[in-house]
Amino acid sequence: MLLPPLDHRLSPFTGLTREHWCAYADHLLRSAHQFGTDDHANIHLPGANSRYGPRSDSLEAFARTFLLASFRMAGDPLNTGWIAEWYAAGLDAGTNPANPDRWPTPGELGQAKVEAASLAVGLALTRDVLWDKLPERVQEQLIAWFETVIGEEYPPINWVWFQIVVETFLASVGGRYSDEDIDAGLAIHDSLYRGGGWFADGPERAYDHYVGWAFQVYPQLWALMAPHDPRVAARKTLDGDRLADFLDDAAFLVGANGAPLIQGRSLIYRFAAAAPFWVGELSGHTRLSPGVARRAASGMLDYFARHGSITDDGLLSIGWHGEFAGMKQAYSGAGSPYWAAKGMLGLALPADHRVWTAVEAPLPVEVADTQRLIAAPGWQVDGTRADGVVRIRNHATDHAVAGAVVADSPLYARIGYSTHTFPDLTAESVDNGVAFVDSAGRLTHRTGFEYLGSYSEGGVQVGASRFTAHWIEPDPDAGPDHGSGVAGVATPGPSVTVVSVTRGAVELRLVRVSGASDSSSGGALRIGGWPVDAASSVVGSVLPVPGFGVALDSSGTFARPGAHPMGSELTIPWVGTSGTAHDGDYAAVVVLAGDGGASADAGVTFVAGDGDGLGDGRFVFPDGASVDLSRLWGARLGG
Repeated sequence: MLLPPLDHRLSPFTGLTREHWCAYADHLLRSAHQFGTDDHANIHLPGANSRYGPRSDSLEAFARTFLLASFRMAGDPLNTGWIAEWYAAGLDAGTNPANPDRWPTPGELGQAKVEAASLAVGLALTRDVLWDKLPERVQEQLIAWFETVIGEEYPPINWVWFQIVVETFLASVGGRYSDEDIDAGLAIHDSLYRGGGWFADGPERAYDHYVGWAFQVYPQLWALMAPHDPRVAARKTLDGDRLADFLDDAAFLVGANGAPLIQGRSLIYRFAAAAPFWVGELSGHTRLSPGVARRAASGMLDYFARHGSITDDGLLSIGWHGEFAGMKQAYSGAGSPYWAAKGMLGLALPADHRVWTAVEAPLPVEVADTQRLIAAPGWQVDGTRADGVVRIRNHATDHAVAGAVVADSPLYARIGYSTHTFPDLTAESVDNGVAFVDSAGRLTHRTGFEYLGSYSEGGVQVGASRFTAHWIEPDPDAGPDHGSGVAGVATPGPSVTVVSVTRGAVELRLVRVSGASDSSSGGALRIGGWPVDAASSVVGSVLPVPGFGVALDSSGTFARPGAHPMGSELTIPWVGTSGTAHDGDYAAVVVLAGDGGASADAGVTFVAGDGDGLGDGRFVFPDGASVDLSRLWGARLGG
């Protein structure tokens, strides 16, 4: 594809302007259209099907590329007639009852409920240039197709918005709709709110990018669709404040490399993570400067474009950088990655909008080292300006409920995630873990842990959790992968409390083990570090803290050969015990540093106190910051 010259005057960090975004969007659309049927109703992209089959997947590819097309048309109606013409034909053929290749309706297929929302939003945004110009027959077909959502059941997660926006569109074009459906969806949405701009995607502790690209984006699009609906007016301040609060945190979760935090399900949607930054500008509910918003969004697009997310055929593959089949979830088909279209929402804003005319401004991690506690997901964020890496340590997110006894979800339950490392996708792993290994080599899990709280003091951040370590024999019939840990037969191990004390690239990880002698299966302790590609410029290390607690007398590096989403070989350092772990306190220093950042040999020193009481002494970080041991096991973290 041909791109305009980079403009480092307007965009000093990425060089990307609106013209670049348009070029990428048009390239993606034209490339996908090559796989469309003659009537344009279905786009049969190459690759594996989802569990719902090819009829669902071809509709998905049409609907999600249409969402991107609608942003292009809304922001530049005079120069996108070719897009409107292509999709108008498909909208007709896809909803024509006489067409043997018509789309399954939302009343016939659950996944069609998702795709209906993209069609409804897109048609609402382009009403004057597309919907109003469709023949009455086609409008009636579409209304009848959309009306099959009325009264349907939707899972009590982000899916409720798919029903809300479809029925809101129906109301705007004279179709049937149900106020009861809309009100019930809004009530579920509010029930999932956890404060500070954050939503859980269901009753579990499921915090991920759906907070931004679903729970924050849809309320604002809905408001645009129904500006005169009294419910919109009544919620304007509430939903706007929630969005602004979320964006305050979201800006701290983007690395200087442009990558969003690599955590949570559906990561194949890639730069969809840019959507909340755009919707803040679209709605006016943001405290970020427009230069920061575009820096975050353009950084993401640039990151993925540079790392091969767009294939030689101009398609978005299932993967993170390039194609990686191991990231496919049960609901993933070849069209699924095109939910990345949400990240191009900024194209709905005209060229003279402030977000396009402002000069790019630096992200928080590009200004200074950052520290931030995000309460709902239990994340402590540490960004380092020297290497641009953003890290979180996680003590309240596992895509489960407290007390659950299942396997760890690799994308939710690890102690750490970053913008520069991809989690080990195997459930049993030392990746940012505290686990026990039995004689058969099986590792324990921590999902269902108790969050003990977090706080910041004296230049360090502290977070903690407690759990009963458990081995899991997975149930082979556990069902499709939707992000949760796999169920199975559990064998309990010792009780563990983990405290993460962080300052920049350095984490002091304290581990208290109890009941080791009482557990049905003994095991050696493993404290694992960051999953780093062997060829990466970032480095990770795990070192014991001399002079404190029970000795960690064993160490090594786990290697998982073969391709992973960011490279060809994953390596994870660890320290632990050479034999069965005993009750007591252990301490390790876990480091992740990039070019120009902290040394991988950075250590934390333990200085014993003058007394001999429990909790006497302090830990000193490489730059001199310190924390008293007595503060780390006290009531402030739940005891």
